[in-house]
Amino acid sequence: MDDDRQRALLLKVQEMEFVAVELNLYLDTHPCDADAINDYNCAVKELRKYKEKYESEYGPLLNFGFGGFSRKPWQWIESPWPWEL
Repeated sequence: MDDDRQRALLLKVQEMEFVAVELNLYLDTHPCDADAINDYNCAVKELRKYKEKYESEYGPLLNFGFGGFSRKPWQWIESPWPWEL
């Protein structure tokens, strides 16, 4: 089912956001940890990949700012919205 695929991809986005935020917080107090910086950069790269894949298949994750550009018609009003999954 397509809804299951959409949920699974959104879960990957959420997981990678969690990893990136946690590494960001760690790096706030350990700014010279090269391994953590590498892990953070890898997490951000994966996060971007999953976000781009999600948005190309299902539409924007955000309505402005980091959400990027909308295809026509205006995609933000199409449901389900990410928090409705």
